[in-house]
Parts: sequence; structure tokens; C-alpha cells
Amino acid sequence: MGGQGVGKGTFARMLGERARYKHIETGKMLRDAAKTNPAVGDIMARGELLPFEMLTKIVSDALDCDSDVLLDGFPRTMDQATWLVDNYADKFNIHVLYLDVPEEIMIARIQKRIREGGGRADDADTAAIRKRLDIFWKTTLPAIEWMATVPNIKFSDVDVTGMMDDNFRNILAALGEK
Repeated sequence: MGGQGVGKGTFARMLGERARYKHIETGKMLRDAAKTNPAVGDIMARGELLPFEMLTKIVSDALDCDSDVLLDGFPRTMDQATWLVDNYADKFNIHVLYLDVPEEIMIARIQKRIREGGGRADDADTAAIRKRLDIFWKTTLPAIEWMATVPNIKFSDVDVTGMMDDNFRNILAALGEK
């Protein structure tokens, strides 16, 4: 979990390549859904979150598997966090990695994605970026803070403000890996 531009997707892919996790990239699933469902595309273009029922159905379908799962970009709200804990804490060992960086670094990383020709379509829209960051601070961060208090899940606050290799070592250390 973390804000926009912290590296959730990058680090999830790196972990997926080295471990046994099924990588569930919710952002990619939603971008794919937006291609076939204009309502999803419209919501995402405005920088807003999908309705709870729509999103949890997509995630629930992806979680129907027998392997360890790495959720990338979910949960993002208190309702989603409680849904995940209520429905899956008895099926999976939940370990939240909070990729923690200041907003200035989030913005710089989003701008870097744009310069390098990657990222999301709404990364180039300053108003959409601001809205996504506001949603993170007002909606996602409280869910992260709550998950840090849930007794039956593990929580690690991981500093990812440094260089890529150092950041990945911090993530591996939080997971108890080398």
C-alpha cells in the first residue's frame, strides 16, 4: 500500500519475479476493464475510485486461487480494508507493506514516469494527480493506519525514499528475506 508514484507496481513486479506470489495488479485490471467498460474509464479519467461493489467483485475474482497473493494497489479505502480483513484474514496471512514516501517524492516519480513515456493516461493531468493525492491522504492513509492496528495481520512501514536497490532491500527485510 502507498500513495501514487511510490513504486507499488515496480516493487510488486520485482517481488513477483523472485518469489512464489500471484501478482494481482489492481490498477492494470482496472485499466483493462476501462477499455471494455466506458463507465470504469470515465471514473478513472476523473481520478476517482471505483464503487465498492464493482471493485471488490474484480478483486474477489482474482483472489480465487491456491497460491500466495501479492495485492498491488488494494485496498485503498477503509471499506476495502475491512472487506479484505473480514473476508480473507482466515484464508491468507495478510502482511501489509506500507511504502512510505513524502508527497514531493510521489509527484517527482509521477513526473518521471511521464517524461519516460510510461505511466497512466491521467498522470499528465495535474488536476487528476492532485485529486488522486488528496484521495490518498484523506481516504487511503486512514485505511493504512487502521490496518497497522489489526491484531491478526502483519504490518511493515517501509522507507522507499532512497535508490531503487536500497528500497528493494528494505522491502525484502520487511518480509524477512534477503
